[in-house]
Amino acid sequence: MDLNAAAAELDSDPQTAAGRTVYVYEAPVRLWHWINAVCILVLATSGYLIGSPLPSTPGEASEQFLMGYIRFAHFAAAYIFAIGFLVRIYWAFVGNHHAREMFYLPLTNAKWWAGLLRELRWYLFLEKQPNKYVGHNPMGLLLMVLFVTVAAVLMICTGFALYGEGMGLGSWQDRLFGWVIPLLGGSQAVHSWHHLGMWGIVTFVILHVYAALREDIMSRQTMISTMISGQRTFRE
Repeated sequence: MDLNAAAAELDSDPQTAAGRTVYVYEAPVRLWHWINAVCILVLATSGYLIGSPLPSTPGEASEQFLMGYIRFAHFAAAYIFAIGFLVRIYWAFVGNHHAREMFYLPLTNAKWWAGLLRELRWYLFLEKQPNKYVGHNPMGLLLMVLFVTVAAVLMICTGFALYGEGMGLGSWQDRLFGWVIPLLGGSQAVHSWHHLGMWGIVTFVILHVYAALREDIMSRQTMISTMISGQRTFRE
């Protein structure tokens, strides 16, 4: 939604000295965002160490449980990540329309495609002024759908499929996600997809932080503070 299309929202929200303010993200969405960020940090760090273990640890081998703690952190964060994603899906149905944005792309909307191309030009420093959006801009929405929604499904399915191998045949992880292993071509292929998914999400996080900081400064609208307060202020 662009700023003009959000006039009805803006008219009902408070005016500030800096500009117009509109309530965008509800508390459950904001809470999920920050919990998700912590989970991704723990999952990426512990997952990297699981895939590339430390060469050695000091002391008697029988007294060491370092990799056990790393694996526990990974599995605990994975459960929180998966449960949080299910709650986020639920809130997409009961929350405001901004809560549903990351679950669909308006592919049949010509205006959205035009906005996507303009945002690409803006990020490439080929446009002098950005469009203003109350929710996600088209480029942000595309990346959110691909690297949050789709990637979350990939990581949850492949992760619990691999976890089911350790839990054994007949475990609920094996019953719910065991089909993923033959579908993707075996255990090693699932490991590779899970590993690639991690690097895809890490790359997205870097771009996401950069874009949020850049838009906060150059687009003259709040970005980072919006995910804390829920309110977006347009400074111009």
